[in-house]
Amino acid sequence: MKQQHRNPILLAMAAAAALAVLAGCASPNNRAPVEDRRSPPGKPQPAAPAPAPAAAAGAVITETAPVKPPPGIENAGKPGYYTVKGGDTLIRIALDNGQPWRDVGRWNGLDNPNLIEVGQVLRVVPPNVDPTQATVRPVASAGRVENRALDGKPTAAAAAAGAPAPRESDESLDWLWPANGPVATPFDDVKSKGLAIAGKVGDPVYAAADGRVVYAGAGLRGYGNLVIVKHNATYLTAYAHNQTLLVKEEQAVRRGQKIAEMGASDADRVQLHFEIRRQGKPIDPAKLLPAR
Repeated sequence: MKQQHRNPILLAMAAAAALAVLAGCASPNNRAPVEDRRSPPGKPQPAAPAPAPAAAAGAVITETAPVKPPPGIENAGKPGYYTVKGGDTLIRIALDNGQPWRDVGRWNGLDNPNLIEVGQVLRVVPPNVDPTQATVRPVASAGRVENRALDGKPTAAAAAAGAPAPRESDESLDWLWPANGPVATPFDDVKSKGLAIAGKVGDPVYAAADGRVVYAGAGLRGYGNLVIVKHNATYLTAYAHNQTLLVKEEQAVRRGQKIAEMGASDADRVQLHFEIRRQGKPIDPAKLLPAR
């Protein structure tokens, strides 16, 4: 058999053609067929579902809790109740309503008298009292008290214990000047709300009438070391800026009894700031105190 001689040029051209066919099959323009799942012409295509809104990164979605109303709000505006305002304290509220602060706390079930909130409504009259009626229950007289100095001589307050009988408008209280000094600042129902009585550090301060101490401390801004005495259901008195307090809360005091020593606590000068409050409202003490 005769051996066939192949032309090497023809062999090279055949190999190149085969490589070109294989490269065409691998080209991106020759992909596998894709099934067409679109609806036939004229048939509506179903809408794709809307994507859910994405929450902000780190956000926790919770239900908003209802705002709790202030305690006692159902009594707002009723006689005998007070709505707490910004800056109020229980001592201030009690003073402005002519009541002992401890009683106000008890009537309202306050475990901590320092925790009151704006908008809270507090009862400021005793539970058994009709707030629309003014009731006066004078404190029974405890008898004449005579203060004596170390030399045994009566003090000026003791000498004044025989002051004239109270006027009809005094409602049975026998008033006494709480200090011996001159009046430095008269009553002003907007600014001072009482009398400023001048004196020296350590001068005696006397109870202006029989009563019971309902506050003794320095918890009321602007008053310094303060004593508040309740005389009956209508009247109480306040003695401010003292250097030393000589009585305690719930202590019974008598007209002319020394209850403090004059000073300048929370004041720019030595003085006794003296107030008389009728059902919580400041009135001019000079209209009730005996003439000098």
